[in-house]
Amino acid sequence: MPALVPFAIQREGEDAAPNNLMLATLGPGRHRLCYADEDPRDRDLRGVLWGRCSFNPVDEHKMPTGKPQWRLMHPFRQRMTMQAMRCQVCAEPVRTPLGYIFLAGPGAVGPEQTQVLTAQPPVCARHVRASAELCPHLHSRPMVFLAQSAPLYGVHGVLYGYGGLGVQVMGRPEEPLPYGHPNLSTFLASQLVRRLGSFRLVDLGELVRELKHAA
Repeated sequence: MPALVPFAIQREGEDAAPNNLMLATLGPGRHRLCYADEDPRDRDLRGVLWGRCSFNPVDEHKMPTGKPQWRLMHPFRQRMTMQAMRCQVCAEPVRTPLGYIFLAGPGAVGPEQTQVLTAQPPVCARHVRASAELCPHLHSRPMVFLAQSAPLYGVHGVLYGYGGLGVQVMGRPEEPLPYGHPNLSTFLASQLVRRLGSFRLVDLGELVRELKHAA
C-alpha cells in the first residue's frame, strides 16, 4: 500500500451506515426526506440530506486508517474538502498564486465545453503530482484546471419516494441536481459538486513550471 493515501478516499471498514430514512409530510403532495434520529451534521449548508457512512479510527496525524478503496470517496470527507476548499490529499487549504487546482481524467471535458462541473475536491500545489499518480481514473495524465472561482453547484445522489417497499430509491440521476432544484427535498446526496469559473486548462508539466515561477 502506498505510504500516501488521500484524505478523502474511503477506507476498508468504512461502510454505508444503517439508515432509518422517512418522508415527513410538509403539505399536500409535498415531502421531505429525513432520518428518524437526524443530526445537524446529516445536512449540508444548503439543507440537503446526506448519506451516512461510518468512520475508521484516525492515526497520529489525524488521517483515516484502513486499506484504501481507491475508486470511492468517503461522502463526509468529500463534502468537507469540497465545502471548505481543502486538498483532497492532505486536507490543507488549496489556494495558490495561480488560482485553484482541479484535476479530471484524460478527455473528461471536451475542448468546446464552457461549463465544467466537478465532484473531485481540489488539490494543493504540494500534492498535485501525487494526486495524478495515485488516482486510478486520472491514469497519471490528468486534465489540469486552474480556476479563479469554483462556486457550489449542487449534489450527486439518489432520489427517494414511496414505493412497494415503503420509502425507497426511485431514481439515480446521472447529472448532479443543482441547488434550488425542487427534487432536493427528497434527495439523498453522496457527492458535492462545484462549477469551475474563469478557468484555464494546462498540462501537468506547465502547471509545475508556472507554480515554480509564481512562488
